[in-house]
Amino acid sequence: MRWLSAGVVLLIVIAGWVIRRAVADTPAPRALSSAPPPPSASTLPSVSSAPSAPALPASAPPSLQGCVDTILAGLSPAERAGQVLMIGTPVGSPRDLGSVVARHDLGGVFLAGRSSRSAAGLRADVAALQRRAGTPLLVALDQEGGSVQTLKGSDFPLMPSAQRLGAGPPAKLRGTVRDTAQRLAGIGVTVNLAPVADTVPAKLGEGNPPIGGFHRQYGSDPDAVAEDVATVVAASQGAEVLTILKHFPGLGRVRANTDTAVRVVDNTATVDDPYLKPFVAGIKAGSAGVMISSATYPKLDGSSIAAFSKPIVTGLLRERLGYTGLVMSDDLGAADSASSLPVGERAVRFVAAGGDLVLTIRPQDAAPMAASLIAEARTSAPFATRLTEAARHVLQAKDRAGLLTC
Repeated sequence: MRWLSAGVVLLIVIAGWVIRRAVADTPAPRALSSAPPPPSASTLPSVSSAPSAPALPASAPPSLQGCVDTILAGLSPAERAGQVLMIGTPVGSPRDLGSVVARHDLGGVFLAGRSSRSAAGLRADVAALQRRAGTPLLVALDQEGGSVQTLKGSDFPLMPSAQRLGAGPPAKLRGTVRDTAQRLAGIGVTVNLAPVADTVPAKLGEGNPPIGGFHRQYGSDPDAVAEDVATVVAASQGAEVLTILKHFPGLGRVRANTDTAVRVVDNTATVDDPYLKPFVAGIKAGSAGVMISSATYPKLDGSSIAAFSKPIVTGLLRERLGYTGLVMSDDLGAADSASSLPVGERAVRFVAAGGDLVLTIRPQDAAPMAASLIAEARTSAPFATRLTEAARHVLQAKDRAGLLTC
């Protein structure tokens, strides 16, 4: 009987361990009602004290990290290069990109343009693209509101501009973002390239072409903008659509548009710029990603645009602000601000600076970008290591989006 009692005890211990393990491995619910309130601007750390700021949320829970490691280990150098590319496709005909997705094992696709198509049609197209992917895709679009709203129509109501939402009550902002995210999640979109964290000075307003000209900013006070950005991050990610803060370190003071001008300059931004507060707030709120602008910031790095700047991407964002999540570029395909370099070199420069996910709205850029990334990784061990880390960050974002299974 003594061996029987011991066996019973052992069974009880094992059963208890299994129950505890199951509880530990069960993801916490992400319902919006349980999300903590956004931090007030007055409690945000100053940029100068950012190194001692509280640790940011992990890109992936420890229980899921093993899945990321397993998938990453199974990727060839070419597949790792594909994972760091997000390629645009017309939202009216997304399936056209299917062969490119399959050939390069892309990390993501960007639905470009404007559409009033039904949710059912879009859902079918997104699912068709996912079936062509070796690793599930991040599917992204611009659904900011106002003039920048990819999807419209009966299934996707018109949204107020960020400027209008920022001037209204937080509850209205939260509800609008939550409703939008739920509609996007319903068709398979996993990433909204929002919120805009740029602050536009009141005296500049529409004189700021990329942001103020379209009323894309939440306001002219960086503290108030910071609170709105934190609200948007919590509301969108609570509805299971990842957010991307843009356009770091800020486009609110420039006098030209990076899409249509070769040289766009912010002569004011510094490492302790108050206009960084909305980005800090979004990072603290757990935003899955940050988008790097293609403007030049002489007081931060006078030698290159932000997307190619290691002092800005690695030095300021990664090291000084302590950000550990996904870093993606603004468009490096059609944008005039990046046009001085060959297409493939643009991807290499961004990843070398510390970036993870290269965005181009042009499908034809996938091949030269992938080829350049692979070639550089073959000749440079440090770059190969950096490319692997970039692919890891992309996979971690996919884990957060619930796309990976092992």
